[in-house]
Amino acid sequence: MRLRLLFLILLLCTSCSADAPPGEKEPPATAAPARAQNSSCRDCHDVVLDAGHAAIACTACHAGKDPAPDAETAHAGMRKQPAHPLFLDQTCGSCHAEQHAKSKNSLHFTVKNEVNAVRRAFGADQDLASLLEIPQHEEIGGILDLADDMLRRRCLQCHLYSGGDQYPETRRGTGCAACHMEFTAGRPVSHAFVRSAPDSQCLHCHYGNFVGADYAGRFEHDFHWDFRTPYSKEGTSPRPYGVEYHQLSDDVHRRAGLACIDCHAGSELMGNEGDRITCSSCHLWQPGEPVPLSNLKAENGNLMLTGRLTGKAVKVPRLSHPAHAQYQNKADCAVCHAQWSFTDEGTHLFRLDAEEFEPWEALYVQGSFEVEEQLLASLYRDKSYPYVFMTDKITGELYSGLWLLGYELRRWEFPLVCRDEQEMLHICRPLLDLHLTYVNEQEEVVFDAMAPARAPEKGLLPYTPHTIGHAGAFFKQRLHDNTELLTPPLNLEKNQKTPVNP
Repeated sequence: MRLRLLFLILLLCTSCSADAPPGEKEPPATAAPARAQNSSCRDCHDVVLDAGHAAIACTACHAGKDPAPDAETAHAGMRKQPAHPLFLDQTCGSCHAEQHAKSKNSLHFTVKNEVNAVRRAFGADQDLASLLEIPQHEEIGGILDLADDMLRRRCLQCHLYSGGDQYPETRRGTGCAACHMEFTAGRPVSHAFVRSAPDSQCLHCHYGNFVGADYAGRFEHDFHWDFRTPYSKEGTSPRPYGVEYHQLSDDVHRRAGLACIDCHAGSELMGNEGDRITCSSCHLWQPGEPVPLSNLKAENGNLMLTGRLTGKAVKVPRLSHPAHAQYQNKADCAVCHAQWSFTDEGTHLFRLDAEEFEPWEALYVQGSFEVEEQLLASLYRDKSYPYVFMTDKITGELYSGLWLLGYELRRWEFPLVCRDEQEMLHICRPLLDLHLTYVNEQEEVVFDAMAPARAPEKGLLPYTPHTIGHAGAFFKQRLHDNTELLTPPLNLEKNQKTPVNP
């Protein structure tokens, strides 16, 4: 059921935060003084542009009219987010045609690995080329329909069609601006586009218990209020990413001063999936071989990496321990070198079309601003909305039904090791340990904790934790114990053979 008109009115009414203080009257409206001549965009907007874009007219990207006699005329037909994928052919792509042609089919744009892994697990027979192809369902007729609705409205907050959630450090630009326009505290730092994105840009999407946050040593707390620390005098603690996090050991590469883009270059992130860098690309390099990245250089038989942000040169250590030769083709590097990994087990997602929020009182922090606001309004603010609703994260449309999230267990201590179909050992996580529930408006349970029918055992999929450090004294125990414990190999679907790193 679509509620766009109703909730547009509600949202407009509740967003009037600039009202006059109680007891004070607003000043009477006055007519704007007549302008003697047309004004340009820069007469009203004080923006800082980078050198590469300073000479480009504002209307080349934002459209509208410049000069113009008034704001209404100037803003007619204006694009507020010109870097949004829907406009890229006319904006960024008009100058950066080669980059645009490659990026629109990249994993950052399509998110197809994550989408297809979930849909296959819940019964889909064919893969989708992009998140845009996930079907919309007015009515839920089966478990795959429910999974599609969950993907569109609960899971896909981090993709380039969305400006992110409403927490301070989850707001970002769309399209190219998601990476290349710096945001902090929910606002752009400037109007300049950066060529090399700092790690803070990556964390606008790669936060929570996903790859990226672990590079900075962060593990998200449980949602229950008894487990969300530290406590403060005000009764709340900072939540820049929606949920508090534990600060654990960060990755050895980060401690050496490397940023995300020092290993993950633009050709990988916004281009060919085959350009993905691996540990062996650098650490097994031999003199005479081509260097795998543009910021690497061979010097005196050694490989030197120059930081794209810092300019600092770092020597790449070459593997020398005999265990590398023994296990190189038997185990992924992270099996021995990951210090910890994400092992959130029993992920339960509840679609509720009825306002029955009392059981969620201690779980109002959900890692979703939209969900949190409705829970707080209903439970603590003595008001509620006429219907529970949630936004489609691709189109921005509002639909009835709210997706709530809970876990059976959230742990970081013990990396799980499993084998793929080629008998190779990997660090795995229970990404597909999913359980979907649907309660309709009549409070009838339509689906109750439905698990995927086609997922690997325990929902385990290989992934690469970014928590690398020294292997330590017990690396053989990880290798030998897990080789015997996890048999037979994981029965991965076709699209799950490649590790998924959300």
